[in-house]
Amino acid sequence: MATSTEAKRDTRFFGHPLGLANLFGVEAWERFSYYGMLGILPIYLYYSVAEGGLAMAETTATSIVGAYGGLVYLSTIAGAWVADRLLGAERTLFYSAVLIMVGHIALAVLPGYLGVGVGLVCVALGSGGLKGNATSVVGTLYTEHDERRDGGFSLFYMGINLGSFVGPLLTGLAQSNVGFHLGFGLAAIGMALGLVQYTLGRRNLPDSARAVPNPLPRKNRPHAIGVLVLVVAVIVVALLTGVVTAANLSDVVVWVVAVAAVIYFAVILTSRKITAVERKRVLSFIPMFIASVVFWSLYQQQFTVVEVYSDKRLDRNLFGWEMPVSWVQSINPVFIIVLAPVFALLWTKLARRQPSTPIKFALGTGIMGVAFLLFLPLAGGGPNSAPLLALVGILLVFTIAELLLSPVGLSLATKLAPEAFRTQMVALFFLSVSLGTALSGSLAQYYSADDETPYFGIIGGIAVVVGVLLALISPFVRKLMSGVR
Repeated sequence: MATSTEAKRDTRFFGHPLGLANLFGVEAWERFSYYGMLGILPIYLYYSVAEGGLAMAETTATSIVGAYGGLVYLSTIAGAWVADRLLGAERTLFYSAVLIMVGHIALAVLPGYLGVGVGLVCVALGSGGLKGNATSVVGTLYTEHDERRDGGFSLFYMGINLGSFVGPLLTGLAQSNVGFHLGFGLAAIGMALGLVQYTLGRRNLPDSARAVPNPLPRKNRPHAIGVLVLVVAVIVVALLTGVVTAANLSDVVVWVVAVAAVIYFAVILTSRKITAVERKRVLSFIPMFIASVVFWSLYQQQFTVVEVYSDKRLDRNLFGWEMPVSWVQSINPVFIIVLAPVFALLWTKLARRQPSTPIKFALGTGIMGVAFLLFLPLAGGGPNSAPLLALVGILLVFTIAELLLSPVGLSLATKLAPEAFRTQMVALFFLSVSLGTALSGSLAQYYSADDETPYFGIIGGIAVVVGVLLALISPFVRKLMSGVR
């Protein structure tokens, strides 16, 4: 096993520790399987049985997809708790990857609703456990002042987008040429390959990646198990009694996450452990939390409304060959790979002259609204009437909005966090992503390919207004931030 000193001397992966190659690989394969599955999941749910689908109503399908995405981000909090209190980041990452593979296998081999239920629960919990802990383990490869740290995270981010790009391409081809279950099977194979290469390279990770920072005392473990059993029991009863159904699943997740976020803010703001300055900084996070929710509720519709739009309205004919629906999901990762270095260079060049964080959030939210308004000139056409190039242009605007808001979100949470609530503030940012993602499923229920103008106009207009309002109050927000930019 590597030590932190050995990792500092290790330059075997493009000048970085060899352990980074291992994490790069497992994250690339995990994103391959995640986005590969997500690229075909919505149409699997609402396609007819004759087409290989489950013949759900479109509104039910988009509700499930939105709720699933919300649960992925919600489960990052549980994954962080397991790593901090029970297993350590590295072991949590490994077992989460196993759970993801089991979920994809379930989707591939179990029939109908059983496969969807088992598969999505396993993938959601596993992805949540892997997402945060993979980032945490990358951090253990470098000492605090190692000048390679930012470059290492950039390589790691490249792995994320490489997997996001390739996954929908291959699973889409498999689905369109053979069937949905082969597409899900490819996602399972991808995650299995990621697990194999990760297992072979685990010895290259430092011991600090396996440390449990705040071990849960043995006497408290029965209480934790009791809470888990109670939560599972409540979920089972809600499902069996019909309180929670597939059709209202995203709405339920929205309410659960919203209540959790309010409680989180209340606990932090009323705590005696924070200073007056720290309390102001937490208050400054509230309008940006709201903007983040609005942004993600539109951005994550790539997997709900944009997927339906690509299936029903988009002209996917390329020189006589019809492009699979899921291939649209590979457009955004290409733009991220191309534009992320440009934005990083831009912020570096501007230095102190770059926009403040509230303005970046305002721009990201407003531009996301503009992206939805750009659908309006295409509204009213028949099936397969929307040009592919037009959607590519709209997704470019999606990406610009994302790069203005998403990369600075976690950084902002850590900068505004009170000393006693550092992890909880990061959890709050993930809750904004979770709430927005679940909302993307709830909002999608109001979309109709036959009458698109009200949907795109209202949703896009609201996002623009929220962005403008945040820009207008940004001087007040910056004052509350007490010196944090």
